[in-house]
Amino acid sequence: MTRLGSAPRGLAGAILAVSVAVMAAVEAPRQPLAQATLAQVNQALQAGEADKALALLRSLPSNGVSLAEANNLECRVLLTVEHWDAAVEACQRAVNLDRQDSNYHLWLGRALGEKASRASFLSAFSLGKRVRTEFEEAARLNPRNAEALADLGEFYRSAPGVVGGGLGKAEGVAAQLDSVDPARAHELRGRIAEERKDYGTAEREYKQAIAVSPHPAFRWTTLADFYRRRERWTEMESAVESCIHAVEHDKHAGVPLFDGASLLIEANRDLPLAVKMLEDYLASPAKTEEAPAFVAYTRLARVKVRLGDQAAAAREQAAALALAHEYRPAQDLKLQETKH
Repeated sequence: MTRLGSAPRGLAGAILAVSVAVMAAVEAPRQPLAQATLAQVNQALQAGEADKALALLRSLPSNGVSLAEANNLECRVLLTVEHWDAAVEACQRAVNLDRQDSNYHLWLGRALGEKASRASFLSAFSLGKRVRTEFEEAARLNPRNAEALADLGEFYRSAPGVVGGGLGKAEGVAAQLDSVDPARAHELRGRIAEERKDYGTAEREYKQAIAVSPHPAFRWTTLADFYRRRERWTEMESAVESCIHAVEHDKHAGVPLFDGASLLIEANRDLPLAVKMLEDYLASPAKTEEAPAFVAYTRLARVKVRLGDQAAAAREQAAALALAHEYRPAQDLKLQETKH
């Protein structure tokens, strides 16, 4: 006998089945839509359109199978606009949602590293240990993740022993990289040699990285940066020129133009060439989050101030802010600086 106010078992089961079916029907079209939106977010991130990427992320539902990926992308966008604390929080959420993804740990380590580099001594000590943990976990989860291995090796090379650094550990990572990415292995060995003040070995390793790399333009900028640190200006400029020539034969190599221009600007050498390299980078289809377009526009603005072209500098600043209105270096740019 059916009790008053209750449904028969068969009817209750049917209602439950209908409810599940309805929810599945509602959820099914949301997942492809979320994936399409995340693809648009990534496209905006690579194009340096930070404001667009963040707006797209805010349009996503607050739950779903793509939530970890959404948080990782948010972290990476926030890193480009230098919002370090918020980036760490977003990357931590991604890791909490999926602890088996090597790249999520890698990006959390990077975000923590950026925060640590600007923290007080005590905070930097604690953050440094977390950076090591995340890089080590990224490399453990995917031993063939070349970026994770390279970042872990660089951490071991540069960090003090008290937070887990050490040149011997870095050499071990270089040995792992030999079978994953030989160019990165040579580059890491070059940095280890520099740390030991063995500059001859460092130079040979950087040149070997160029020789074995499928994308040598990137390695030419590493060699150019080595010459900048050694104040070997003629060789630095020659390496930058070689980088430009290598880019002409590699449609995927846009970032080296940005990096080479940045070296010239920092060394205050051949600023007109630096301007051309940045403009060529911004006009190329090979822009990536490694060198955000709004950062390139901001650097262009600074150089044009130094060259005395205030009107052009103002245009570059406006272009940067149109892509990332909260990017402080563009906001704070002083256009009335004098040429020097």
